Amino acid sequence: MISRKKQRIKILFFGILSLCIASAIVGFALKDGIEYYKSPTQLLSSKTLSNFKFRLGGLVEVGSIDRRKGTEVSFIITDKVNSVSVKFNGILPDLFAENQGVIALGRYKDGLFYAEELLAKHDESYMPKEVIDMLKTEGVYVDPRDNSLSE
Repeated sequence: MISRKKQRIKILFFGILSLCIASAIVGFALKDGIEYYKSPTQLLSSKTLSNFKFRLGGLVEVGSIDRRKGTEVSFIITDKVNSVSVKFNGILPDLFAENQGVIALGRYKDGLFYAEELLAKHDESYMPKEVIDMLKTEGVYVDPRDNSLSE
């Protein structure tokens, strides 16, 4: 007959083991699903992220949109410090335009970002919060409601 103390230790051991196994399964399941956000400067100053899917955000550089045959488009995302070339094959969001905020979801390989999905602004004054925060961190954010710059 097993003593109550040994029985509790056995239950505790199997509980901890089950928790570790469940954590490992969840970790492996989410490995490809976790999306990191980077600005062009952060991307270029970090190690290569070619194995990871992440978000790249910034402004669409003026004059950089190149519409090719079919639905293939290439453009440049900039944070006003560094720039990254992007290739996208798909339907562009209706409000996708030059000098507007954009977040691209995809992978970086051989100096080119291959986007699978694009998120663009919603109206004349909207820019994704992540892009605003990144531009403020870089010290280049200009509030679109600030009319003193246009005078």
